[in-house]
Amino acid sequence: MRESISISLPKDLKDEIDRLTRAEGISRSDLVREALRDHLFSRRLRALRRELMPYAEAQGVYTDEDVFREVS
Repeated sequence: MRESISISLPKDLKDEIDRLTRAEGISRSDLVREALRDHLFSRRLRALRRELMPYAEAQGVYTDEDVFREVS
């Protein structure tokens, strides 16, 4: 089930959205849905990372390189 929401945007942001949707041949709604999905995914990933960092650090894993070393 879909629900509609209304938002207000500064003119420059709306204009940028309109340029991008014309260039990509997609609707404003599609662009905003995609952007929100990406943003929410990034937020969940950062939250999970914060939650797991103490466990990783207890194992001596501090950097991405440490992770790659452990999984290789």
